[in-house]
Amino acid sequence: MLQFFKIEDPNIKILDFSTTVIDGEIRNVIKVRLSYPVEHCPYCSFSTVIKNGTRATHIRLGELRQERCEMELWKQRYYCRNCQTTWGATTDLVEENHSLSHQLKHGVMAMVREGMTTKMCHCSASSVARIIQEFITPKRRMAGLPKHLCFDEFRSVDHKMLFICCDAENDHEIVAILTDRLTQNIVDYFLNRYSITERQRVETIVIDLNTQYASFIRQLFPNAEIIIDRFHIIQMAGRSLDNARIQLLKQIKERRCREYKVLKSQWRLFHKDEDQLESAKPVFLRGIKELMPQQDAIDLILRKYPDFARVYETYQELQSALKQRDVDELNSAIFAYENTKTTMDQTIRTLRHSAHYIANSAKYDYSNGPLEGINRKIKNLKRSCCGFRNFENLLRRIDCIRA
Repeated sequence: MLQFFKIEDPNIKILDFSTTVIDGEIRNVIKVRLSYPVEHCPYCSFSTVIKNGTRATHIRLGELRQERCEMELWKQRYYCRNCQTTWGATTDLVEENHSLSHQLKHGVMAMVREGMTTKMCHCSASSVARIIQEFITPKRRMAGLPKHLCFDEFRSVDHKMLFICCDAENDHEIVAILTDRLTQNIVDYFLNRYSITERQRVETIVIDLNTQYASFIRQLFPNAEIIIDRFHIIQMAGRSLDNARIQLLKQIKERRCREYKVLKSQWRLFHKDEDQLESAKPVFLRGIKELMPQQDAIDLILRKYPDFARVYETYQELQSALKQRDVDELNSAIFAYENTKTTMDQTIRTLRHSAHYIANSAKYDYSNGPLEGINRKIKNLKRSCCGFRNFENLLRRIDCIRA
C-alpha cells in the first residue's frame, strides 16, 4: 500500500485501511504506526529513555485515482527519566508540526507550474497559497537589463491595468511587473533600481501604439530605439478597414445586390494578402452563392466604390511593406494617403505622428510577440483559477508558470 505513495520509511507500519465518504467526498485513510528504538536522549545524552504512549496525527497524501488520501499516523512518544523531557518520533514524510506531506506539496507545485487548477489535489486555496509562498521567492530586480525590451500591460485583480516588461530575446525573462501603469511609477522603478550605465546599454524597446511609453523612454534609456509592434499597426489598420466596410454596408439600400452580399459575407477576403487571392481559379463564394475568382469579388467592390478602394489599397500597402520590411513603401503608404472621411483617416494621422517609430518596425526584427505570449498565459491562469483577489498571490503564480 505504501509503495503507491513512494513511502520508503522502514519505521512506518500499516495497521488498517478504510474508505469513508464525508460531504460527498471519498476519503481513503491509511492507519499506520511510527516507532523506532531510541538509546540516548537527544537533550542530555543519557540512556534513560522509555516509551511514553502514542499520539495520533493526520497527514495529507497525494491523490490516488483522483480520490483524497490521508494517513492516520500514530507517532511513538518518548520520555527521558533523567532530564524529564518528552518528544515524538519523526519521519522524512512530512515536516515537523505540518500536516501536508512533501509528496502532496510537490504535486501541487507541478500543477501550479502547468497553470492548472489545484482542486484535484483536494487542497484549500489558502493551503495552495502557503505552498507557493514556500517554494517561490519573488524577484525584486533583474541582475542586469537586457539589450532589447518589450513594454506592455495586462489586466490584474480588481480590473486594474498593470505594467509588464520582459526580455525581447533569449529566454524572454520578465524584467518587471508593477502595480499600475502610471508614468511616474514606471520612471521611479527604473531610476531607483538601475544606474544610468545599465540603462544606456538598452538598444531597442518594443511598444504598442500607446504614446505614454514613448514620452518617457528617451529619459530612461537614452540610447534606445523605439519600435512600434507590427501586429498593432496591422490590427489598427484592419479595424479601420472593417469600419469603412460596415459604413459602406449601411449606405447600400438594396440588400439583395451582389455588392452587399460580398461586403457582408466575404469580409475575410479584404483582410487577406492580395498576393494570396485566387485570380484565375473560380471558387464557390458562400454569401453570393456563385463561382468566381476571389480577385473578381474584390474588384467588383473596388470599381464601384473608389473611397473604399483607397482604404483597401492603404491597408494592403501597409501589410505588404511590413511583411517585406520596406521602409520606403511604408512611408509612401502613410504620407501619400488622401482622406476618405473614414476611420482610416485617424489611423493614418496616428501613424504619421509616430512615423520614425513605425519605420523602426520595418528595420528591426523585434516585436511584442514574447510579451503577448506571457499575457496570454496570465489570462489563461486567471481563467482556470477563477480570478485572484490578492495581488501578491497572482505575482507568485506568474512566477510559477514562467519558472
